[in-house]
Amino acid sequence: MHSELELQLKTLPSEPGVYRYYDKKGEILYVGKAKNLKNRVLSYFNKSQIGYKTRMMVSKIVRLETTVVNSEYDALLLENNLIKEYQPFYNILLKDDKSYPWICIKKEPFPRIFLTRNVIKDGSEYYGPYAKVKQAKTLIEVIKNIYKLRTCSLNLAPEKIKEGKYKVCLEYHIKNCAGPCEGLESEEEYAQKLNAIRGIIKGEFKAAREYLEAEMYNYAAKLEFENAQQSKEKLQILENYQTHTTIVSSNINDVDVFGIISDEAAAYVNYFKIKNGSIIQSYTTEIKKMLDETDEEILEEALIEIRNKFNSTSTEIFLPFHLNIEIPHVKLIVPKLGDKKRIVELSEKNAMEYRVEKLKQVQIVDPERHTNRIMAEMKKLLRLPEEPRHIEGFDNSNIQGTNPVSACVVFKDGKPSKADYRIFHVKT
Repeated sequence: MHSELELQLKTLPSEPGVYRYYDKKGEILYVGKAKNLKNRVLSYFNKSQIGYKTRMMVSKIVRLETTVVNSEYDALLLENNLIKEYQPFYNILLKDDKSYPWICIKKEPFPRIFLTRNVIKDGSEYYGPYAKVKQAKTLIEVIKNIYKLRTCSLNLAPEKIKEGKYKVCLEYHIKNCAGPCEGLESEEEYAQKLNAIRGIIKGEFKAAREYLEAEMYNYAAKLEFENAQQSKEKLQILENYQTHTTIVSSNINDVDVFGIISDEAAAYVNYFKIKNGSIIQSYTTEIKKMLDETDEEILEEALIEIRNKFNSTSTEIFLPFHLNIEIPHVKLIVPKLGDKKRIVELSEKNAMEYRVEKLKQVQIVDPERHTNRIMAEMKKLLRLPEEPRHIEGFDNSNIQGTNPVSACVVFKDGKPSKADYRIFHVKT
């Protein structure tokens, strides 16, 4: 052990914080968080408690640094930021999701609403990301069927509208836009629509429903029955969309749900956002294991990362098991019964389905890698000294002690080898 490191291990603080391991080149090998820095760091140097991958990393450490914080939650946030900043080799990294679309409400007069895969920090509002592109497109279509929104890229500054610089286009004439470019719609009226749209995106349909109902009755009172019928049809579009969202329970509102499934090489974490009893967002990601991380350690990091990604402010989180973290003003719940338990199980099922899908893709693209992974998993599960590349199974049968028959089945690299199947008619 390096002399500098040996000295540092003797003077570690017993406070919550973040530790960083460096190699001889001065590069960060690993960033971790701890409730008690001293206990956590020393555990890495106890050979009886760590696995092979961790021992490999420990052999490269020449020095460490620690940062003390006020709570374990603060340590988790700092750890997350440092991993993003430095991307250490031995840290688990969530898949980059830049390719997933977001719904953007552009920061401009009379904001446009559209799908984008590029998040630009210009003050615009972004909702997502949406793992299922169809879900995002359907939502945009529903919004545009209900509300007249501008789609042009004109600069609709108040002074330009007053000067009469623009004329309404085809979108106005086919009733897809209310014509703000000619001053036919005020910013206040447009903002009222945007507030209802934000609610729809978040799974809150009450404001939009009330807006459309008021519009329908207003037209009816003026005897404008054709317009009233159009408002009624828009209301039906909204109700149909709400009906087709996955209903879990009317008693579950504004909750984050997490499920996790893992194997030797990776973990698969699913996230549900639930609003007003419906799943309004579903997201699953694969996390490669770099060391001997437990499901608890992986879920702690994924939970913070995913909530930040989706800008979640939910004050309740449903989990499959207890985590040793505390998040200010947030309750971590491990449901035992009923709808809450079932939604966690559904989250785990989605994580499992995602894993199966990924393994099938690997099997098609790289069958050798898939086979090696299956063999390594079987070796671990069956506690074998080596991988079971060749398996033979025998079964015997007879008819009341006569006509004995034996059968042999053979599996090679985890697959049935039917050419090697045999039936033996036993003579003695």
